[in-house]
Amino acid sequence: MKIGNINFPENPVFLAPMEDVTDMGFRLMCKRFGADMVYTEFVSSDALIRHVNKTKAKLTISDEERPVAIQIYGREVEAMVEAAKICEEANPDILDINFGCPVKKVAGKGAGSGMMRTPDLMVEITKAVVNAVKIPVTVKTRLGWDNDSKIIFELAERLQDTGIQALTIHGRTRSQMYTGEADWSLIAAVKNNPRMHIPIIGNGDVTTPEICKRRFEETGVDAIMIGRGSIGCPWIFQDIKSYISKGEVPVKKEFTWYVDILKELINKNIAHSGERGGIIHSRRHLAASPLFKGIPDFKKTRVAMLRADSVEELFSIIDSIPVQFDI
Repeated sequence: MKIGNINFPENPVFLAPMEDVTDMGFRLMCKRFGADMVYTEFVSSDALIRHVNKTKAKLTISDEERPVAIQIYGREVEAMVEAAKICEEANPDILDINFGCPVKKVAGKGAGSGMMRTPDLMVEITKAVVNAVKIPVTVKTRLGWDNDSKIIFELAERLQDTGIQALTIHGRTRSQMYTGEADWSLIAAVKNNPRMHIPIIGNGDVTTPEICKRRFEETGVDAIMIGRGSIGCPWIFQDIKSYISKGEVPVKKEFTWYVDILKELINKNIAHSGERGGIIHSRRHLAASPLFKGIPDFKKTRVAMLRADSVEELFSIIDSIPVQFDI
């Protein structure tokens, strides 16, 4: 598979852009475990052109994480074009447009997956951004606004005609948010449309190596993007790569190996945001990590872990967890 001048290996797996998750520390960790491409957190075009420092900080990327994509969102043509040019100066490998975020503060204002209600404007923005920058432009979107308006099959062709060089499809509508199951049948329909010639990247509910391999085989997608399945579990990319190449479920490491990875992530967050901020930022990974799923009578420990205010307290709680082997 190829996007622009970037060549990817067979069956590439990408880290999805996620707000408050895919900061540089987490991206670098996922890259180390085999992610073939990583994406920044969402970058608001409106905030970027107003030079909001917190937003501009999201443009910081490292050569160690390449290929890396910066993802922007917005609902105004001019703002998106100006923001795209600012992003290009940060020298990412790819510029991705977010037409998929379903949260109210984004979609409710007509941006993100809110664009599914105004496909003409979506196409207009995409074409303007493609024409404004020299780096490859890609799009991430959903099936449609709701069950009665799944427009992705026709929309995919229109987006391709703007000049984008890849399309990522999350297998849900905006109305579904993250509920129910992702529908990969429409993703497969787009991929197998003979008029489509750009890479199609599938996204949604890929949480294990087995599911990832099955999605590649059943749909023929060019790449798969992992979102929530990577939170608190950066090693998922290594497991997927091993399973796809060898056809065997990877041998589990010792429990302490996984614990050390999470501690490393926490320390990276603390180095970036200070002790208090780093701990708060790490709580989402701790809450979502499969490392602690299924441990008997774990609720009290989980609550304590998520309330810890110092790294010493947090690591003491983590170290007190009985060694587990069924991860």
